[in-house]
Amino acid sequence: MEWISLIIAGFCEVGGVAMMNKYNNDRKWHSLLLLILGFGASFVLLSYAMETVSMGTAYAIWTGIGASGGAIIGMLFFGESKDWKRILFIAIVLSAAIGLKLAA
Repeated sequence: MEWISLIIAGFCEVGGVAMMNKYNNDRKWHSLLLLILGFGASFVLLSYAMETVSMGTAYAIWTGIGASGGAIIGMLFFGESKDWKRILFIAIVLSAAIGLKLAA
């Protein structure tokens, strides 16, 4: 269950980052609320996951999902570059996170 919480925490991190960009563009209160909820849920779930998953592994997976997801959301919804090199390095980050899970 902790691993599922960790993965969901990563996705909440992605949501928080997306809302940070949206709030920066439109300054609407609901974007700010979703930003706070996304990061709040992310930290709560990360904290729960760290009860059994080691800190280094949990943090690396959480940030890997957050960084990769943020880059993918930027490419899909905010017009950021879709260069093949970006996609390659996102795949490397995700592969490293999966490798940490397998090694844990």
